[in-house]
Amino acid sequence: MSKLSHAQWSSKMAFILAATGSAVGLGNIWRFSYMVGDSGGAAFVLIYLACVALVGLPILVAEWLIGRRGQENPINSMVDLARKNGRLPAWALVGASGVLAAFLILSFYSVIGGWSLSYTLGSVTGAFSGQDADGVGEIFSGLLGNPVALTLWHTAFMALVIWIVARGVTKGLEGAVRTLMPALVVLMLVLVGYGMTTGHFGEALAFMFSPDWGAVTGEVVLAAMGQAFFTLSLGMGIMMAYGSYLGEDVNLIGTARTVIILDTTIALLAGLAIFPIVFANGLSPGEGPGLIFVTLPLAFGNMTGGMILGLMFFLLLTFAALTSAISLLEPVVELMEERTPLSRVAATLVGGVAVWALGIAALMSFNVWDSFLILGLNVFDLLDTFTSKFLLPLTGLGAILFVAWRLDRDSVVAELNLTGGQATLWHVVSRFVAPIGVILVFVSSL
Repeated sequence: MSKLSHAQWSSKMAFILAATGSAVGLGNIWRFSYMVGDSGGAAFVLIYLACVALVGLPILVAEWLIGRRGQENPINSMVDLARKNGRLPAWALVGASGVLAAFLILSFYSVIGGWSLSYTLGSVTGAFSGQDADGVGEIFSGLLGNPVALTLWHTAFMALVIWIVARGVTKGLEGAVRTLMPALVVLMLVLVGYGMTTGHFGEALAFMFSPDWGAVTGEVVLAAMGQAFFTLSLGMGIMMAYGSYLGEDVNLIGTARTVIILDTTIALLAGLAIFPIVFANGLSPGEGPGLIFVTLPLAFGNMTGGMILGLMFFLLLTFAALTSAISLLEPVVELMEERTPLSRVAATLVGGVAVWALGIAALMSFNVWDSFLILGLNVFDLLDTFTSKFLLPLTGLGAILFVAWRLDRDSVVAELNLTGGQATLWHVVSRFVAPIGVILVFVSSL
């Protein structure tokens, strides 16, 4: 595919929805809200926002800038920009590690998306109604222990992802996010509205927003920095790929600010939807993934209207998983479409089936291959650890270092519409603050 025929977003709003959809994933629905409540409430939110501004935003802008200038897949864009700026073509490794990360993450992310689909059906059929804690726990452990069921749900989820991405940027990605993102927000607001009726909404507000500066430690600051990096889909080749479909008229910094505000707002709304239900049922908010697949189904199964609320919640979870999953497949497909003779549909099928096959190995970690370990980790945990602790921070670091230190300084300032003090601030943050932040996240995760 030539640059002249490279697909483009139909509008700035379509791009914002797609980028926000990518950023809003399963982690937003439980992890961020829990981190807020457990790490100082409003104090953590303020620290997180500062970390987003100093670490997340500059790297997000850098990845978009690389994609928009290159107008190709992440690898080709890095190669072209490196050559044009007299730099080594080895910078292509930054793009390659991003695409590899997206491929590996989607393989196990799709397995979790399959869990969400399974629980959506379970809500409809009343599988959780009247269950006690042991019963709900057995449903989840029974699902994990059944490789056939896991494969069916993983296959169904990947089939949805492949179908959407195969339709292209305008019909596929845009069409999906234009439907899924508003639906996600509506479902979220309905659940927040229900939370207000539980009598425990004030408790949830206090849990999430009462500032407790005494709870803020160096570890909490690093956690906030890590969340600021991971929540924006950085280091996965996604934002480079999405940036390659972007026109010159879009203000990158202003758009990044909008995406960050939307991503953070949705994450906080998720907490206001979940925690009133948690507190109303005397449950613990610190259950991690178990909160979603064990604790909340227990609550839904034993409350009036719980079947409908459970259905809405797991639809919400599935929509969030889908918007992230289609963004994870996109860099893989864009690369194959541009580096091979394959059409868009063929590239999506080949890439999607390859992801699906690796996902089979990941889901078998919970049953047939539970004793098969590499470096003490099963396949699922190995994929998660390798991507989150190595590939993502290193790719994000490579992107910001390339833009800040290897691209022409004046052209970057001009492209970002920065003047005077703004330009100076950008250089300080992009050259020193953001890279040091990522290095700290990388080292602390090890």
